[in-house]
Amino acid sequence: MLTSKTFIKKTKTGKILKIVREHYLRDDITCGVESCRECDGPHTLEAASTSPSEMCQGEHLLCPDTNVILHQIDVIEDHRIRNVIILQTVLEEVRHRSIPIYKRLRDILCNPDKHFYSFCNEFNKHTYVEREAGESSNDRNDRAIREAVKWYNKHLQTSRQIQTLLLTNDADNRKKALDQGIQSYTIHQYVRSLKDGKDLVDRLSLSGSKVFSGDKVQYPEHLPLSAIQKGLKTGKYLQGKFMASRENYTEANVSVADQEKMIFIQGLQNLNRAVHDDIVAIEMLKEEDWTCPSSVILVHTEEKDDTDEEEEKENLEKKRRKVPKELRQPTGKVVGIIKRNWRQYCGMLQPSIIKQATRHLVVTADKRIPKIRIETRQAADLMGQRIVVAIDNWPRTSRYPQGHFVRKLGNVGDKETENEVLLLEHDIPHAGFSEAVLNCLPTLPWEITKEDMERREDFRDLDICSVDPPGCTDIDDALHCRDLPNGNLEVGVHIADVSHFIRPGTAIDKEAERRGTTVYLTDKRIDMVPELLSSNLCSLRSNVERFAFSVIWEITNDAEIVKARYAKSVIKSKAALTYAEAQMRIDDPSMTDAVTKSLRNLNRLAKILKKKRMEKGALTLASNEVRFHIDSETHDPIDVETKQIRETNSMVEEFMLLANVSTAQKTLQEFPDCSCLRRHPCPPPSNFDPLIKAAQSKGFRIDVSSGKALADSLERAVLPDDPYFNVMLRIMTTRCMAQAVYFCSGMLPPSEYIHYGLAAEIYTHFTSPIRRYSDIIVHRLLAVCIGADASYPELTDKYKTQAVCNNLNYRHKMAQYAGRASVNLHTHIFFKNRHVDNEGYVLFVRKNALQVLIPKYGLEATLYLDSKTVTFEYDEQEHTQTCGEKVFRVFDRVIVQLTIDQSNLQHLKLQTKLVEPKIEGFSVPPSTPSETSDEPPLKKKKKT
Repeated sequence: MLTSKTFIKKTKTGKILKIVREHYLRDDITCGVESCRECDGPHTLEAASTSPSEMCQGEHLLCPDTNVILHQIDVIEDHRIRNVIILQTVLEEVRHRSIPIYKRLRDILCNPDKHFYSFCNEFNKHTYVEREAGESSNDRNDRAIREAVKWYNKHLQTSRQIQTLLLTNDADNRKKALDQGIQSYTIHQYVRSLKDGKDLVDRLSLSGSKVFSGDKVQYPEHLPLSAIQKGLKTGKYLQGKFMASRENYTEANVSVADQEKMIFIQGLQNLNRAVHDDIVAIEMLKEEDWTCPSSVILVHTEEKDDTDEEEEKENLEKKRRKVPKELRQPTGKVVGIIKRNWRQYCGMLQPSIIKQATRHLVVTADKRIPKIRIETRQAADLMGQRIVVAIDNWPRTSRYPQGHFVRKLGNVGDKETENEVLLLEHDIPHAGFSEAVLNCLPTLPWEITKEDMERREDFRDLDICSVDPPGCTDIDDALHCRDLPNGNLEVGVHIADVSHFIRPGTAIDKEAERRGTTVYLTDKRIDMVPELLSSNLCSLRSNVERFAFSVIWEITNDAEIVKARYAKSVIKSKAALTYAEAQMRIDDPSMTDAVTKSLRNLNRLAKILKKKRMEKGALTLASNEVRFHIDSETHDPIDVETKQIRETNSMVEEFMLLANVSTAQKTLQEFPDCSCLRRHPCPPPSNFDPLIKAAQSKGFRIDVSSGKALADSLERAVLPDDPYFNVMLRIMTTRCMAQAVYFCSGMLPPSEYIHYGLAAEIYTHFTSPIRRYSDIIVHRLLAVCIGADASYPELTDKYKTQAVCNNLNYRHKMAQYAGRASVNLHTHIFFKNRHVDNEGYVLFVRKNALQVLIPKYGLEATLYLDSKTVTFEYDEQEHTQTCGEKVFRVFDRVIVQLTIDQSNLQHLKLQTKLVEPKIEGFSVPPSTPSETSDEPPLKKKKKT
């Protein structure tokens, strides 16, 4: 059956076009019910047994409308909500209104245990409805949903007495349904009727409800979208991404496109209910009202929850008057929300003084997110538990956003629970690989065939070895170096050929693209690809044949590149070494085997290559990375140390950099519009202000006019009696840098391709395809360049490549944050029940605290200067803290005592106290030997 719509359209040139749209209707679309006698095809919906609902005793199916899906997806995902019809009308509306919820709904539809069925009502001749004259699209869609439910009820009468219930919270839609004889309930009525669903009631979204609101208006009203759009066009308002401060809950920044500096926001009234990551509209304040960050580290505590509006305005005005004009930053206020980017948040209930209370505040794990008020009857069971909640709304009359309980994770302090929290908070995909993904893997035993060898170069006889951290199983790079007859050297970098196993468009390819990167936590690894590939078939283990993608250079003894070539190959690594083992071979004169000779030549060449990079202006920065020693039985950290860097670390790094640069040049030459590259933008000069001021305090001038000037300045900034000073300067420099990002070459001019930190005109990632999806794309491009593989449309689509790059940038950033959070978690576990005195250096001086770097543990600690017995005076110009005759400046050496403050279970804090210099009434005595012991407790011997 065919229906058509005809309408007239006027083009920009004034021509009149007649548009005819045809809509085909079918009579063979099945209902999906298992017990239906009329329909063949997939039977997704069960012949339901006796219903657990007290309200609807008979067997029934559920048909939710669009708003139920959009606002109650947390309930819909629960295992007790089964046998649900998702109409095409609803699915399309959800897709247009919320892509994240649409993806969650698609996941539910793909889960066979949920028994959800997607019914194409818009193409079924029995359920399709035309839009009537004067009818809104929303009213037409509501009518289409009711028509589909009516058809299901009529259709199933011939099979069994199965009712189809319409779930809607729309009062008008529900009234019309009841008038037409359709059983209809609100989602709240239905969930409350479930016999085993009492806990499910807590998950109901309170969207549109104001049950928690008070009478007093707490915040200014948000402007409507129409007013915002008008203001954006005239320039009165600016649009940007809202980024809350981790250090002060009353401050935030808004990143606005085409603005060099972020717009600063201060005060809860000016923040105006914006939540981290929201897209907001802001209005700039008058220049005389501009201010700057307070230099106060302020966390959201229970005691500070009830600041009066007038009191806040008065405090802000006092502070503004004290701020020198030269320190003031462009300042604004939030006037409206353009797009909410709320997600699910981890947290725990704040203890309530009212017994049997049902309304509770949830203290979120992310300090940038405000407390969330929820209603729950499970408070007694949820106390001391990590839970997941969602925000529903934030009315003007509520100090905090309102939300609902989603699920329980486990006990606070349990390591597995805390790991789950940090993975969820950083949006790390960590579920097991699906059956569809696992079906893409080769079957074992896997062997290299004769046909494989014919299409690859045979490098199995070369003295190839890999050099990696201890315990590494996902080995994706190996090296070799040998003499050539003409006196030059041949150097090869051999990279795991992951793209051979992961073909474009397959389920495993889509999953690798979604994950983007392998995530390394302190005690586990979240793989981008299944372990069969990452730790076995793709891993370049010693003495086994593996596929590789090789870059081969002819290099002079002065490390000048004569030529480069690329080849798909088969290798057989002769040794899988750690950095320490490789260094030992290089340093031991008695070792003269071929692999050791190769390592010595590689090391010598690497030093020359590094020297050349440094001369071009490449930066040598520093970070405070640490390595934990984990107990084999408890899996808790028993010792921690900063990572040791050897010559072999630099050796591997230099040749990986060289391979990445060479590959970037080759792929860009062949694919100028769609190469996947990586750039590191030059930071704006203002980023370096803290570094420049800190160096000036010790008499050094830091020149940031270019990367080369900065590198030279850092080399000269050395204090002979303080070897750690230069390291701290480099750590501070790292924090001034912009983020390096992936991009598609066709989306930017060549002048923006540069990698500032490496002083490279062009760069990409090629050397880690086991753990980075960007490298898989580069491998595919390079394979097409050398004729080793065929291209496909998405590979040469610059818009698709840029979209992939955007996801990779997000995933890479989240993986970094998750890794740091894991280190933080294990640091807390390590210092629990310990009092440790350590040498530290002042990294930043704040208005109420010193931020101290502890070199031994590679961590930053906050030493709060709040004391009732002594007074500290903060000099905002000089960035110093003075107490009596003692003055604290950046880079000063101190001795601090570290322990864990367990008074707040939600945010366990590393408590820092001053030991030296001694300030009477503030410093604490040194720890006793038993308290400072870093040794683990003795284990009891097992009885035999």
